[in-house]
Amino acid sequence: MPRSLVAGVLVIGLVGGLPVPARAAASWTPAYDLEGACVTLQAFNGSNSLGYVWKDSVGYGFKSAVASAEPFRLEATQLGRYLLRDGDGAPPYQSVANWVWAGADYGPRADWTVSTDGSSYKFVSTETSQQMGSYLGGLGSGSATFKLAPATGCAAIPDIATGVSGTPAAGVDSSGKLVGWIDAHAHVTAGEAFGGSLSCGDAYAPGGVAVALKGCASHGTLGWGALLEAIIAGTDPINSAEDGWPTFTDWPQNDTLLHQASYFRSLERTWKSGQRVLNVLLVANRVICELTPEHTSCDEMDQIRAQAVYLQKMQDYIDARSGGPGKGFFRLAKTPADVRSIAAQGKLAVTIGVENSELFGCREINGVAQCTTADIDAGLNELQALGVSGLYPVHKFDNAFGGTRFDEGVTGAAINVGNLISTGHWWQATSCTGPSDNEQPLVSDDIARLLQLGVGLPAGTILPVYPSGQICNTRGLTSLGSYLINQMIDRGMIIHLDHMGVKTASAVLDIAAQANYPGVASVHTWADPALINRMLGIGGFVASYAFSASDDGQGTPTFLDEWRTHRALANGSKITGYGVGTDVNGLGPQAAPRLNAGSSPLTYPFTAVNGTTVNKQVMGTRTFDLNTDGVAQYGLYTDWVTDLINQAGTDGPALKKQLLSGAEAYTVMWERARA
Repeated sequence: MPRSLVAGVLVIGLVGGLPVPARAAASWTPAYDLEGACVTLQAFNGSNSLGYVWKDSVGYGFKSAVASAEPFRLEATQLGRYLLRDGDGAPPYQSVANWVWAGADYGPRADWTVSTDGSSYKFVSTETSQQMGSYLGGLGSGSATFKLAPATGCAAIPDIATGVSGTPAAGVDSSGKLVGWIDAHAHVTAGEAFGGSLSCGDAYAPGGVAVALKGCASHGTLGWGALLEAIIAGTDPINSAEDGWPTFTDWPQNDTLLHQASYFRSLERTWKSGQRVLNVLLVANRVICELTPEHTSCDEMDQIRAQAVYLQKMQDYIDARSGGPGKGFFRLAKTPADVRSIAAQGKLAVTIGVENSELFGCREINGVAQCTTADIDAGLNELQALGVSGLYPVHKFDNAFGGTRFDEGVTGAAINVGNLISTGHWWQATSCTGPSDNEQPLVSDDIARLLQLGVGLPAGTILPVYPSGQICNTRGLTSLGSYLINQMIDRGMIIHLDHMGVKTASAVLDIAAQANYPGVASVHTWADPALINRMLGIGGFVASYAFSASDDGQGTPTFLDEWRTHRALANGSKITGYGVGTDVNGLGPQAAPRLNAGSSPLTYPFTAVNGTTVNKQVMGTRTFDLNTDGVAQYGLYTDWVTDLINQAGTDGPALKKQLLSGAEAYTVMWERARA
């Protein structure tokens, strides 16, 4: 026997024998199943009842009679955390004076982490770590446990209904193929992009819709957000109201580009009516971030990381509002197998991509790359660890990988100024025939007009002059760009062709064709049809920007015209499924009401593509109607898809088949890229 053990036994003998084993402590675990519960709270100090919580003039106390008990509603704020609402709807919060008082609105001190041993519950302030109990005779910091019993008379949780009812068709068919449409280009995380304050509102928020979709003072009349939105979207900077929930007087509209348009209940509406895949693009832009007076880090990779965290927390939040881990409809998918498994469960598969100009810090300044192949390797490793499946090698500015495709008009002029700030030079262009980088000539007059709007440039800056007619970016794929593309191919990542200049995109397609690599996509109408034809020839995937079904007076193409153009390409017969690219929250307008909506309206309620019944969606006191609002917020894509098929005439059955095969076609492309 070891000497230490002998000594221990001797000590035990001297003090009176072997000890009696202690009773096992209760195992407290997070409480996940309280979302929406209406309960009374009976407090205990050990086995002694302190009474039922009742509402006093300022805070809360205890009474022995259950008839005096205050009813409380619980709303999940994250997994295992809740906001409580008393019978008047007031949220109890942990005050700095140690009492728990009735608040006016949700805040960090009104957030409670709740755990259970199976029969009793503990409430701990998430912000301060103080446990709820008895303090000087009232409800406050202490060490009480609580028993919960069903109650009546609880306040309602402010929320948004989907307006969708009925039993949907299965998300996969008998052979395991996905049946449903795909949004291949969305920016759900835009609230965290561009330094975190450019966009007003969030896709979710602890505290619910009243917090997530409240108005923002910075976007009110003549605020910096309103002025910036007026420049990029032509909206009125003198707002009649910036009130958000519940009236939504001023937003969302189809052209309010700096306000959240994809609240999670809107996403739930589209999922319930036939959407099966949502490709979320984490988006960043250092130059735009630095235009905002309120921001976090403007480093583009920091912005990407923040959005990746936000997206994971969004999944957790939806789980929390659905009853616990894994129970929500919104499921992150890192592999094609994940997509198929999620669809088989009848849920929405959420894939992740990245769209930014200074990827991995790979700017070019006057032609000199600011990164190395080692930076690319490390960056790809990091993104894949975050679950990223595809990315845009080039976005709005020229970078160390290649040249961009130009925007046009005043928008193009603004982005060209950004290109100057990022790279030290203006876009460099030459006349070209065939595919071009700008269908309308970009001229220096557009930049002069932009300068009249107050956008300053360094002293001595010489404005560029471009040829009239079709022009192309002189920059092509660089050696670092070739390295990136080959690394993406080796890793089975999806190469997004959009935003590349013709010269750059052509070189990328040469590499993909030589490698027999199908993992190439154009998903929001930003590549020339000739390039899309080449992409389809090697097995790539195409989706069109979610324009209106017919003319909406905005001077944009229509979705139907573009779909028909792509089907008519030489390789158009290879389109087995077609996608939608909403670009929601991506600084681009959504579809306005059709000009002929009055004579040919979408009739409510209607039957969605998966067989469910859909009524108009109501948010607070506002009711949305596609015929008059266009796609003012994401939930209206349910309406838009149905309207699109209705407006396709004799092409309706073919369009419906291709849209409902879109999620499958995208997944097959991804599987082949990883093979």
